[in-house]
Amino acid sequence: MSTLFPDPADEAESDLLTGLNDPQRAAVVHAGTPLLIVAGAGSGKTRVLTHRVAHLIRARGVRPSELLAITFTNKAAGEMKERVAELIGPQAKSMWVSTFHSACVRILRSEADRLGYTKSFSIYDSADSQRLMTMVCRELDLDPKRYPPRSFSNQVSNFKNELIDYEAAAAQATSHQEQTVAQAYALYQRRLRSANAMDFDDLIMLTVNLLQAFPEVLQSYRRRFGHILVDEYQDTNHAQYVLVRELVGPAVGPIPQAELCVVGDSDQSIYAFRGATIRNILQFEQDYPNATTIVLEQNYRSTQNILSAANAVISQNPNRPPKTLWSNAGAGAQIVGYVGDDEHDEARFVAEEIVELGRNEGIRPCDVAIFYRTNAASRVFEEVFIRSDMPYRVVGGVRFYERKEIRDALAYLRILANPQDEVSLRRILNVPKRGIGDKAQEAVETLSRRERITFWEALRRCDEAPGLATRARTQMQAFVELLDVLQILVESQTPPAEILEAVLDQTGYLSELRTSLDPQDETRIENLAELEAVAREFEETAASNDEPATLFEFLERVSLVADADSIPNGDDGGGVVTLMTLHTAKGLEFPVVFLTAMEDGVFPHIRSLDDPAELQEERRLAYVGLTRARQRLYLSRAVSRSTWGAPNYNLASRFLEEIPTELLDWRREAEVAHSDRWKAVPPRTPSVFAPAARRSSGQPVLDLAPGDRVTHDSFGLGTVVAVSGEGDRAQATVDFGSTGEKRLLLRYAPVQKL
Repeated sequence: MSTLFPDPADEAESDLLTGLNDPQRAAVVHAGTPLLIVAGAGSGKTRVLTHRVAHLIRARGVRPSELLAITFTNKAAGEMKERVAELIGPQAKSMWVSTFHSACVRILRSEADRLGYTKSFSIYDSADSQRLMTMVCRELDLDPKRYPPRSFSNQVSNFKNELIDYEAAAAQATSHQEQTVAQAYALYQRRLRSANAMDFDDLIMLTVNLLQAFPEVLQSYRRRFGHILVDEYQDTNHAQYVLVRELVGPAVGPIPQAELCVVGDSDQSIYAFRGATIRNILQFEQDYPNATTIVLEQNYRSTQNILSAANAVISQNPNRPPKTLWSNAGAGAQIVGYVGDDEHDEARFVAEEIVELGRNEGIRPCDVAIFYRTNAASRVFEEVFIRSDMPYRVVGGVRFYERKEIRDALAYLRILANPQDEVSLRRILNVPKRGIGDKAQEAVETLSRRERITFWEALRRCDEAPGLATRARTQMQAFVELLDVLQILVESQTPPAEILEAVLDQTGYLSELRTSLDPQDETRIENLAELEAVAREFEETAASNDEPATLFEFLERVSLVADADSIPNGDDGGGVVTLMTLHTAKGLEFPVVFLTAMEDGVFPHIRSLDDPAELQEERRLAYVGLTRARQRLYLSRAVSRSTWGAPNYNLASRFLEEIPTELLDWRREAEVAHSDRWKAVPPRTPSVFAPAARRSSGQPVLDLAPGDRVTHDSFGLGTVVAVSGEGDRAQATVDFGSTGEKRLLLRYAPVQKL
């Protein structure tokens, strides 16, 4: 063809390749065989994907309707569609760009009758699914403490992610617990089907079932989708992997194999706890032997010092495809390291450094992110920021004092301090579940209005409540008795942390979380342990200032810190500092990043230290955190950190030691003698939060009788007047002379028999 009249396809191709580096260009134009694009952090992955889609349509003549592009979030799907539309115009609207779940819903809506559903089937979200599983467990007459519905939901979700139906689950069950889960799974599915409903995990599993059971349906979608693109392939689970494999298929008769392109980075695979399996990306070339792999290593986000640190850390993971990030942006500033005396010192350093960056370099709060391994770590930063008027937001979670488990625990403490607090009382009356439902509470409320007494007083007289079922009345009476027993701790001026421990122990709140298999419940336990640390800090501060440290003062302090009105809204144009877990940070970037609590046992998490596979995932998480920073990166740790309510002395994170020393500028290093580092912690009764391996069964309950002489840490010498109750609820009334008589709950009282 004459050069005076260039081929439009050549012009389109040239236009779409402008500004791409060589590997990016190769990924955009590749044709004919399955393609794996290994996209390092900040390597322009989204640009490559959108340009590849546009290239398929404009240069290779692929119809938009023949394209299926799968992303992991609706936001990513919308962004891809917009960027493709900018390149090729409105015809992008006819593309299928969606999440796995959205794509499956479209398929199932048109084929639902084949599976025994109508096209108007309902989709249950996680809350709906949880309610249904609770109903199933109730129907099977399962004890919710022994068989928590939430853990059953989690196990059923895992089954579905592995494409294991309830019949297969029953067949492979070897214990009574597994058989019970399989039985609940079967009833749960029957209840879903009778409601013409699917849960989120069904959407993918049933689509796979549909494609495997009906060849004509599979062939129609294979004919339709000649090109399939999957983003974040390292985050796919087994069900998603099989779905892609079925849609791509082998060539059958006139239907060619779909051209598959997957994009991902095994070094950023951090969601194993959600069922993601790294084998999908690591074994892509085995699954598709004629595949081509293109590695994107040039980073357009970070300075070379930051990338060199990330490369050094991730290189310690064995059996990973080689990849080294590099940048044209120059070396940049050194990475700053800081070792705090404790977590408060660490948080103060972060806050002061943000102020200095703003004053000296024009860095705004919205340019800064603080990352931590677990949600509970946000609390100390929140308190420091509130005191220093630093505007902030917690992303991927709620503020510490707004988390459900924290509000529940504080409601128990408030009701012990003030039994007339109806809001707190109503919040925890059926938490954990005691069989005191809305109807039972309405009966007590009716009694309260009729007799013109408070809800608490009506609860004490619940046998007079009209229409109250016997079981509910029995549970209410047990609840009142429980609060009466716990009230003794307040009367005897027990420190707030000890009262909190007793509440969570005696109510069964903590044991319910411990028996759950839901990963979120482990986070809730960590948050409650952090609340205990707050209480202990309050006690220590009060003691050093010679101030009272009662439950009342503690609740007042928490109320002032938790008051949302005291939190700046950042309307000065500078925005707010972002606080988030490392898992939430994936896919984001900030000019300045603080990666905090870099200690073995914290990050990497203590669970991973004895498990090579989990430790590798923790290292990938560190890599994700390091590569979020654009210009400045700070790494910090604390010599001492409050863990499970007591000071803990952790070694520096092994990830810190894997970073070349020349990349780091230590503003402050721990210069603590080895003998001081492991100094003894004052002995006390082990916290109820401490893992079983780290705590004893607790102090034995004293066996007292009237006339016995005792000594109490606060009240001094006394004589036992009366005893009642047994076990954890054993009580003693003791005459302490000038201090008067005190009721003591012996399981928790700091008292010794003389």
